Amino acid sequence: MHLKKAVLLLVPVLILTACRTEEELFTKNFSVTVENSKSSWKTGDEIKLSVSEEENMDVDSVIWKQNARRIEGADGMTLSRKLTENDPLGYLTYSAHIYKDGREAVARAAVKRLNPQKPKIYKYRVKNTYPHDVASYTQGLEFYGDSLYESTGQFNESDLRITNVETGETIKKIDLPSSQFAEGMTIMNDKIYQLTWQSEIGYIYDLGLNKVGEFAYNESKEGWGLTNDGEKLYKSDGSDKIWIIDPETFKEEGYIQVVSNKEVYKKINELEFIDGKIYANVYQQNVIFIIDPKTGGIEAAIDLRTLKEEIPNYSSNDNVLNGIAYDKKNDRLFVTGKRWEKMFEIEVLK
Repeated sequence: MHLKKAVLLLVPVLILTACRTEEELFTKNFSVTVENSKSSWKTGDEIKLSVSEEENMDVDSVIWKQNARRIEGADGMTLSRKLTENDPLGYLTYSAHIYKDGREAVARAAVKRLNPQKPKIYKYRVKNTYPHDVASYTQGLEFYGDSLYESTGQFNESDLRITNVETGETIKKIDLPSSQFAEGMTIMNDKIYQLTWQSEIGYIYDLGLNKVGEFAYNESKEGWGLTNDGEKLYKSDGSDKIWIIDPETFKEEGYIQVVSNKEVYKKINELEFIDGKIYANVYQQNVIFIIDPKTGGIEAAIDLRTLKEEIPNYSSNDNVLNGIAYDKKNDRLFVTGKRWEKMFEIEVLK
């Protein structure tokens, strides 16, 4: 009797195990191969991909996607397509979604598409120098109207403040919880959006620095830089991606990758939208990239390496360049860094 009960109890376990094994065999059975592999790809190149199987299975259907977007008309075990100017720059991930008896298996392969244009190199000239709070670990800097807003970081130190441009003094500020490490910020439609580093949460304030809401991160798990184009938010997360986010739902609608003619860049930090382009600091680099927000291509780089000579306490590990603010009303560009005692108005020499 006890043996019979044991057998009866064991049967569903065996069935479940068998089903799980079949599921695992199916999902792990496929891989995608780039048949004509090369180190980098350009417009006009034809990519040939195929799905390989460890065991031959009669599948029901296959669809293909590029960077999570379906490729219309691609529905077989092979894919051949030419890259066009409309294809994104950076790593293009091709995924084959294979279906059989209600099951789905996904296999992926990635190729790298570099920017066909070499970035221009710009110099700079310091037009004016202003005091800056040397205790401020600057993470975000932005003008809104006549006011300069600043987000500062580090645990136990993070705040959001309004800064006097001429004197460097803090006009008003709000401290974040000691457990939060603040990052970039931006202002759109009279709302201030501020990121935190690894807490996967952002804060929303009114222009008087009163907190009015919060938002959660999605696939982009870290907060680094933040800007906007008047309609969408653009968020960097330390990777090679700048995410495009709906400011109402906070849904990540896609991303661009930051790409030159030689490499795909990571550690994109503070961001600023200026004249239709994204200006971006790169963590621990004394440079500002000028990026096409549609493609991610680096159009130019502002070489600011000599600016550190103006900072007595400069350290390549801590006191790095990080802070870009454009005063649109007066057509002035400002830069500063983490714990810098100065803020500079600069002219870009093209």
